[in-house]
Amino acid sequence: MTRSKAKGGVKNAAGPFLRLSDKEIDRIKRDRSHVFGDHIRCKTDTLGFPTLENRSPVKIVVDASEGFIPLWAKGTTLRWRFQEQSLSHFADVAAAKAGIRELLGEALLSWKDAVPVKFAERVDAWDFEISIKASDDCDINGCVLASAFFPDSGRHELEIYPRMLQESRKEQVDTLAHELGHVFGLRHFFAKLSETAWPSEVFGAHKPFSIMNYGSKSRLTKKDRSDLKRLYEMAWSGALTQINGTPIRFVRPFHYS
Repeated sequence: MTRSKAKGGVKNAAGPFLRLSDKEIDRIKRDRSHVFGDHIRCKTDTLGFPTLENRSPVKIVVDASEGFIPLWAKGTTLRWRFQEQSLSHFADVAAAKAGIRELLGEALLSWKDAVPVKFAERVDAWDFEISIKASDDCDINGCVLASAFFPDSGRHELEIYPRMLQESRKEQVDTLAHELGHVFGLRHFFAKLSETAWPSEVFGAHKPFSIMNYGSKSRLTKKDRSDLKRLYEMAWSGALTQINGTPIRFVRPFHYS
């Protein structure tokens, strides 16, 4: 079979595998993806839709995919460790660990006093592992930088992809701050519209600029912190037991069981 290259794409004689040009693919990525930066997406992201009646979403979104809103019980500590086998591709494993600890620390500090749980590195009785993936997860919608989990009593992974480690320091910290938002129980800003397979509820009110949003609007704001802090304070005090009819349930991580 003969192969030929065409301007703007590559095709064979039969023509079924004609590829779009890089410029066309770039346009599709921008049109179809919620992105943090240059074609970067969160693993739980899906195709977004415009807001109802073209109104800007103005509320913090919390997870309700299990029929209740899971929040961490007061006084919770999350124990974590590195998934050792995932670090084998680093030339200096100790240096890689130190670098990731610094990034995690900076991301936690960026949430300031809104952080509802403590974190402790432990090699046993752990609740989640930090796993460094050996290869990237990329498709036409962009590349995943990291993925996390929502509050529950299971064991989980906080995954970091090679692409994240190639980004700027700010992008690395912002990405982990976004993933920590998930760990605290927050969904994507557009969850009620673009991720309807997993129910969510809204709480608080803030401008569309949010670390749980995308693109140029993805930034950690004072309202992100104050809304999250108020959510937990009200829930822990008993002043808030449900959101829009969905009950709040406190959960403890795996090592408490």
